[in-house]
Amino acid sequence: MASPTTSLPLYERFTRRNHISRAIELIILFLLLSLLLDRLLSPKIHGFAWLLAFLCESWFTFMWVLLVSTKWNQVEFKAYPHRLLQRKVELPPVDMFVTTADPVLEPPIVAVNTVLSMLAVDYPADKLACYVSDDGGSPLTFYSLVEAAKFARLWVPFCKKYGIQLRAPFRYFSGQSSSSQDAFPEFGQERKKIQYEYEQLRRRIEEAARKPLPCELTGEFRDFSNIQSRNHPTIIKVIWENKEDHSKNRSVPHLVYISREKRPNHPHNFKAGAMNVLARVSGVMTNAPIMLNLDCDMYINNSQVVLHAMCFLMGIKNERDCGFVQSPPLFYDGLKDDPLGNQFVVFHEYIGYGIAGIQGPFYHGTNCFHRRKVIYGLSPNDKQINGTLNNIEALKSIYGSSLEFSRLAIEALSGLRTGTSRSHDDLLSSIEAAHIVAGSDYECGTKWGSEVGWMYGTTSEDVYTGLWIHGKGWRSVNSTPEPPGFLGCSPSDGPVAVGQEKRWATGFLEILVSPKSPLILTLKGRLQFRQCLAYLCILFWALRSIPELCYAILPAYCIIVNTHFLPKVGEGGFWTITFLFLIYNLYALSEYLRAGLSIRAWWNNQRMRKIAAMNAWFFGALSVGLKLLGISDIVFEVTQKDQPTVTDDNNNDANANAWRLTFNESPIFIPGTTVLLVNLAAGLLGFRSTGSGDGFGIGEVVCSVCVVLCLWAFLKGLFGRGKYGIPLWTIYKSGALALLFVQLSKWASSD
Repeated sequence: MASPTTSLPLYERFTRRNHISRAIELIILFLLLSLLLDRLLSPKIHGFAWLLAFLCESWFTFMWVLLVSTKWNQVEFKAYPHRLLQRKVELPPVDMFVTTADPVLEPPIVAVNTVLSMLAVDYPADKLACYVSDDGGSPLTFYSLVEAAKFARLWVPFCKKYGIQLRAPFRYFSGQSSSSQDAFPEFGQERKKIQYEYEQLRRRIEEAARKPLPCELTGEFRDFSNIQSRNHPTIIKVIWENKEDHSKNRSVPHLVYISREKRPNHPHNFKAGAMNVLARVSGVMTNAPIMLNLDCDMYINNSQVVLHAMCFLMGIKNERDCGFVQSPPLFYDGLKDDPLGNQFVVFHEYIGYGIAGIQGPFYHGTNCFHRRKVIYGLSPNDKQINGTLNNIEALKSIYGSSLEFSRLAIEALSGLRTGTSRSHDDLLSSIEAAHIVAGSDYECGTKWGSEVGWMYGTTSEDVYTGLWIHGKGWRSVNSTPEPPGFLGCSPSDGPVAVGQEKRWATGFLEILVSPKSPLILTLKGRLQFRQCLAYLCILFWALRSIPELCYAILPAYCIIVNTHFLPKVGEGGFWTITFLFLIYNLYALSEYLRAGLSIRAWWNNQRMRKIAAMNAWFFGALSVGLKLLGISDIVFEVTQKDQPTVTDDNNNDANANAWRLTFNESPIFIPGTTVLLVNLAAGLLGFRSTGSGDGFGIGEVVCSVCVVLCLWAFLKGLFGRGKYGIPLWTIYKSGALALLFVQLSKWASSD
């Protein structure tokens, strides 16, 4: 008879009660459809403006249908790691991946803290291996990891001995200790010692970063002599080998440094290429059945996060229901009231839980536990797998020429490796095989990037890979432990935040026009229809920029040519659009308040969505258009990471300006500046007209004012200085475009 402990489930699934929200969303949908019907049945058709408004509002209605479908069935999952430990089952090994690419944009101390948090996680150290991919081939990054490994021998035992929750040193030492051991003098003394050692580590890394080279390139550093970041051989270094007594909490997991081979004549496929190298190198070295991947700035915030994931991976009845476990990317020390609109709290709170209720959350590129066999291309209930595993030539055509990797891939695909870990001797003997699978030409003639591994062909390889996995019929699980499993840093600089949005929008549109788009995977694959709609919700970002821009300029156009596109007071559709405006904004505001955010946070997110749509998303659409025409290719832009610092509440100047949008010379700010100038010009020209008769009315004026309010940061940027001011060349170009628009509008109306 099973004991109560073993009979209890490792996780539970809860359905949220959101009946009121559903009703309000349906009311908004009814008002949108009523507005469109009013336009179709209206006896007065006001030419171009009326038609453009109808097309834009049709698009907005379509997007609202996608959003309502996505949010309709919101579910939460709760894991019980203590039940897993009580069962005393054999836990599977986990290979942990960290990716970094540029020691300037991604300071090594950021990656070091992430690595240290991973090495100190609550999980048997002999079942963990940490691999760091350095796509920049930087001796500074390798030096920082070597120094971090020395500190880890102190940090990991300290965390496990005293049950420290925060295991990223920069976060732990930036606040007051909250350990239950605070009252013991021994703990206080040891904490001071560890803090001193961390400060020495940080100082050494910062001093090394200021030098041309962090140290003499001899010994282990000899491989970094005379190399270029885009042209160098494979470098694989076992920084730390776990040879200690595993029965104690003093052992530290393996730590391996990887810089894959890069050659100018071979495409390296950005982060997706780096992740596939990590999968292959770890496959020949440790070959754990579970893989965790993190961005270099996403540290482990909950020391039991691996156990939480195992509750889903091991507790699921049918493996197809848990192809991967995704935790939402949340952020620490975010700017108050989210002035850049990039913390996505409400997105994860409502849309994220809604997607979890369909086929599972999207893959976000970080904070994700993968089954290795899923990454290797296995489909649920694959009946042809046994024939493939017995055909070595077929395996080589899929996974490459390495017989060692093919042999170990068979183990992963057949599920033979579940609870064992490779020995120290195996780790050392696999270095040569690891160099082979990390070569720049290894993937030639294989299925890597097309059918197995992380998918190529887009700058949003994470969403593309998750889509491919869902398209095979796998489901995913949303893991939201308390405290959050992972925390990272969000961009605090305007150009960086807008550039990140552009990269996302570019990648999403690349996915939409690819052979693995959600529509195709729904028709030919196993992607559920509503999951397809959920993917389209974000994949349409770049295309959304067109109606957003048109609708933002439409009020100004109507004022300039003295016409209208909105019903006037007394007309049938006036109250429809009035109630739609009020109910939609009040409902959106209520979502922010229910999520514990402020009214200002709601406003900041509303205006930044408009700014992103008119600027970043528009340039994303432009980039993909130029790529499809063969005019230019798309370049992957690494997002700049902020250096960890101690929060200083007394830094009044920094806090006072934190909410202000910053600018640079990038043309990405031209559309927003142009729209602002057009609406300002319309305001000046509007005084010449009374707005009576069939001319513009109060609706066009209100809409134009709303556009200016959304672009208030740009208005201040016209008069700002330094990084808070829009560069003169941007203003000149935008002014010329605005003047051209005004003249063309007048010319068209005169005809």
